[in-house]
Formats: sequence, C-alpha cells, structure tokens
Amino acid sequence: SLITFYASLPRPLLAAALAVFAGIPTAARDVASWNSLLNPLSHHHPRAALSNFRSMMFSSSPAILPSPHSFAAVFTAAARARSASAGAAAHALACKVPSATSNVFVSTALLSMYCKLDLVPDARRVFDEMPLRNEFSWAAMVAGYASTKCSEEAFEIFQLMLAECPSQKNEFVATAVLSAVSVPSGLPMGVQLHGLAVKDGLVVFVSVENSLVTMYAKAGCMDAALHVFASSKERNSITWSAMITGYAQNGNAESAFRMFLQMLAAGFSPTEFTLVGVLNACSDVGALMEGKQTHGLMVKLGFEVQVYVKSALVDMYAKCGCITDAKEGFDQFHELDIVLWTAMVAGHVQNGEYEEALRLYARMDKEGIIPTNLTITSVLKACAGLAALEPGKQLHTQILKFGFGLGSSVGSALSTMYSKCGNLDDGTVVFRRMPHKDVIAWNSIISGFSQNGRGNEALDLFEEMKLEGTAPDHITFINVLCACSHMGLVDRGWIYFRSMTKDYGLTPRLDHYACMVDILSRAGMLNEAKDFIESISIDHGTCLWRILLGACRSIRDFDVGAYAGEQLMELGTGDSSAYILLSNIYAAQRKWTDVERVRHLMRSRGVSKDPGCSWVELNSKIHVFVVGEQQHPEAENINTELRRLAKHMKDEGYRPTSKFSWEEELDTLGESHEEDQFELISAVSS
Repeated sequence: SLITFYASLPRPLLAAALAVFAGIPTAARDVASWNSLLNPLSHHHPRAALSNFRSMMFSSSPAILPSPHSFAAVFTAAARARSASAGAAAHALACKVPSATSNVFVSTALLSMYCKLDLVPDARRVFDEMPLRNEFSWAAMVAGYASTKCSEEAFEIFQLMLAECPSQKNEFVATAVLSAVSVPSGLPMGVQLHGLAVKDGLVVFVSVENSLVTMYAKAGCMDAALHVFASSKERNSITWSAMITGYAQNGNAESAFRMFLQMLAAGFSPTEFTLVGVLNACSDVGALMEGKQTHGLMVKLGFEVQVYVKSALVDMYAKCGCITDAKEGFDQFHELDIVLWTAMVAGHVQNGEYEEALRLYARMDKEGIIPTNLTITSVLKACAGLAALEPGKQLHTQILKFGFGLGSSVGSALSTMYSKCGNLDDGTVVFRRMPHKDVIAWNSIISGFSQNGRGNEALDLFEEMKLEGTAPDHITFINVLCACSHMGLVDRGWIYFRSMTKDYGLTPRLDHYACMVDILSRAGMLNEAKDFIESISIDHGTCLWRILLGACRSIRDFDVGAYAGEQLMELGTGDSSAYILLSNIYAAQRKWTDVERVRHLMRSRGVSKDPGCSWVELNSKIHVFVVGEQQHPEAENINTELRRLAKHMKDEGYRPTSKFSWEEELDTLGESHEEDQFELISAVSS
C-alpha cells in the first residue's frame, strides 16, 4: 500500500516507492508486491519495468507466477519502450498461464501493445481469438487501424461491433473510429458516423465533437467543421486547436488567425498544438510579424523546448525569408530528425539559396539521414534552379536507391530538373515512366519543351494531354502561350487564350495577358500590343508596359517604346532596367534633355541597378559570378583571358550582330557616367 501511495501521487515519488520495495524481505515479496511496483514503472520508466519483471521471474524459488495485472503492466511497458521482442516474450509466457489468456483486461493490453508497436496484423489475430471483448477492446483495435491510416478496416471493425454488441458503443469507440476516417477519402464514412453520433446522443461528449471537427477539417470541409464547432456547448482548447489547425492546413491563414484571436478573447489558454497550427498558417502566407508574436507567446508559456514546436519555428522562419533565424534554431538541435532537415532544405530553396540547399543535403546524406519525398523534391528544385545536371543525376540514382518511385511530386520535380538543365531526352523518359500523370506532371514537361525552344513538341504534348482527359489549369496555358510566343504563332495564341474561358472556364490572369503582349510584341505587332494593354480591365501595374518597352528596344520602334516607357515613369516603376531602356531609346534619338530627365527621375526615386549574376557548373562545382565583384579565386586569370579574347575578336573583324550593341550604349552614355560604363562592361564580361 505504501508503494502504491508513493507511485500514485500527482508527482510520483518513485525513489520512495523503490526504497519501500527494497525494504521488503525477498522471501516476503509476493505477486501483489511486485505488481504495485510494476504498474507505475510501466508508465514512467518502461525499461525499468521490463527489468523488474525479469527479476520477479527469477528472484525466488519457486518463481512467482505472474497475475493478469503483471501481464497488463509488462505489455504496457513493452509498448512504451518500443520493444517488440520483450512484448513477444511476455506474450509467449502469458500463453502458458490459463488465467492470463482468458482475461479480457490482459488481452486488451496485449492487442493495444501490438497496435502501438505498429504490428496491427498481430493485434488483429489477438483480437479475433479473444473469448470476451469489451468496449476498450473494440476501441483499441479501431485505434490500431487508425494509426496506420487503414480507415476502411477501422470502419469495418466498427460495423462488426454494431452487429455483435451494439450496447458497447460509447464515446471512446466513436472517437477512435472518427480518428480513423479523418482522411480525405474517409468523408462518406465520417458523415455516417456523424449521423449515428447525433442519433445516439454521443455528440454531447466534447471528445466526439473534437473528433468531428478534426474529421471535417482533414477532409477539407471547413464549413461543416465550423457548423459542429458553432453548435458545441462545451469547448476546450482541443476544440479551438482543431479549428485553427484545420484552417491552416486548408490554406485559409486569415481564418486561422481570426479563430486564434477569438480563442484568446474567450479565455482559453493555447496549447503547443494550437501554436504550431498558428505557425503553420504564418508559414503559408509569409506572415513574419504574426509568426514572431506567436514565437514570443511560446517562450512566455514555456512551449519552446518541445521538439515539434522548434521544428515549426524553423519552418516558419525559413518560409518567411528569415533564413538566418531559421538556421539559428536549426543549429540548436542536438539530434536532428528528417522533418527539420527537410524544413531547412526547403527554406533555402524557397529563398533562392540553391547552393546552400545542395550543401545542406550533402551534409544530411553524409550523416546517413534517409530523405523523404518532400526532401527529394526540394533538392531537385535546387538543381533545376542552378541548372546543375550532375548533382541532379546523382539525386536520380538516390531516388532509385531509396525506392521512391516516380510518383507525381518526385516524378514531376525530376522531369522539371532535366528540362531546366536542357536535357529534354531524359526529362521525357522520366515523364513517360510516371505511373500517374496529373496536371503538374504535364505542366513540367510542356514547360521544358517550351522553354528550350521546341514549341511544336510542347503544343503536341498539350494536345496529347487533352486527349488523355487531363484538364489544363492556369499554369498549362502559360506554358502553351509561351510556346506560341517563341514560335511567332499569333493566331494560334489567340485561339488558346480565348479557349481558356470558353472551353475550361478559366479566367485569364496577369501572366496570361503578359504572354499575349509578348506574342504580339515578338511578332512586331507593337501597336496591337499597345491597344491590347489599354483594353485590359484588370490592374496590371507596370508588368505589361515593361514587356512592350523591351520589345520596342529590340525592334527599334522608338515611338511606341517612348510611349510605353513614359507610362512606366508615370506609374513610378522601381525597375531599374525600365529607366535604362527608356534612356537609351531617347539617346538613340539624340534627345539628350529626355535622357537627363529620365536619369534624374531614377536618381530622385532612389532606383538602383541590380547587379547581374550568372553561374556555370564545372567539374561538379558551381562557379558564381556577380557584376562588379571580384571574389572568385580565379578572377584575375579570368579577366586576363577575357581581355585577350575581346582583342582577338576585334582583330579578326568581329562586330556585334545586335542592332543595339553594348558599344553603342557606351557611346550614348557619355563620359560623365563612368559607373554605368563599368557596370555595362562587367555585365558583358560576365
């Protein structure tokens, strides 16, 4: 009784319990003495419980025969210690004790152990052989199927329970089966369970209501989830967390923030799960300020030490562009799991730091961390961004090694990587081998052919996509219109543009209008492009005028170019190239007053020219060059060789073929703009 007393305190005094047990003479210890110690140890120190169970079996002669309570404790300890071997050994011993195998309490603990060890088939065998079952047995079996996302099997078990013993239906079983069907495909089963819960009065239990909210949220039915939430008479922090997490997971960050504020106003204290949901919402929309406020609240409430909370913080800072803060949190972990590695790799990719992403993945691979689909997809994006073919090929071999297959996300990312690196043959092979081609996969291969100047094949793929019954989306039409632009297919471009709304009900976006302006401009139809821009009703800002201005510079239509440039000046564009292009157009017309006016506008508005950047892969290493910088270790040798090549070209009689060469631009700038001249020479050199 003393052992049980010390172990049952709100803060168990296990040291005192062990001291009392040690004071019992060995010969006087019976099964009740051992059970009083095994039960608390199984919950707080499972490995110690397993060790003491072995001691009980061999500490006296004859050995003490375990009771049903002994087996229940050791099965619980094996589950918590994640020791399948210890659990199987205890199961074998229980089979030799008739009173244990016939006890429903022991059998329920046994099947629960197998479920928690992810050995659900073994749990089902125990369940099928049970002579007696209670509501906890049914709930444990349903929960086992729920843990492995086997929603249909869990629903079948629930139906079997209704047929065999409907009286054992209670809130625990209802909560377990609702958790099992909380997947997008489980919505029809969830709706039936909701109706049954209302009919039997189980919705009065807050745990059932919470499970209903979670089920609808995971199925993407937030209106239904809100209806259950609004009708709830007894809410707790879990109810609020389910709604907040549901909004965050379904891409409605604003509603998640609003629900969180309502929760605080209602006097509920957030849990760590609530705050993780809010952080996920911040990550989705890049809400850095709200993310920092949530971080501060976490520190105040003492939740920051939780591993999954830190993971959410790293992910939030990375996705909000604060990669330094994300790295600081990342470096604080002593043991890094794949979730953290993936968050950091994806964060670097999202922020355009492709080289750092590849370095981090190499470090992860060196430490033996097995990547996930999301990790592989992120690294493939980094390879595509750098046009780094060799690292991409190495990643392809790892995809085969780890057995990821070419499912939609990995297959699409791999096909895109090959296309962005100019290797359309391998990209096509990957695409053709994909088992299921969704619209994302089609978009990746169509984009690859379009961007690599093979517009006819891109359009052929688009027609094949339609024949296979895959409906195009907005991205598809951007790729198709780009292909038309590169090939000068004005009429066909108009057909596809109008088909968006007519055949697929897609409203054109700014990108589609930009493609049409580009099609008209490349075809030399500058006045038509100007009229088209002025006919557009949506707010397009400076984007379309910038495209037209660039086209006028190439075709040397100074009248339309000046008109487009002045529109950009009036809109107050911050694009430095627009000022330079307009200035060059006026310079070509010898309108020096307008040249000075445009450059004065540029200076007064604080617009500066972004330095050009280029890179090349050589011997499995990426070499980066930035205009105006000389940080490359071979910079001096490179510049010497460039000067030698430039002189050799000039001596051989080479003259630039562009109608508006960089030498002409130098001449129009005059001697007063030495800094601009330096940037221009550096840009040509790089």
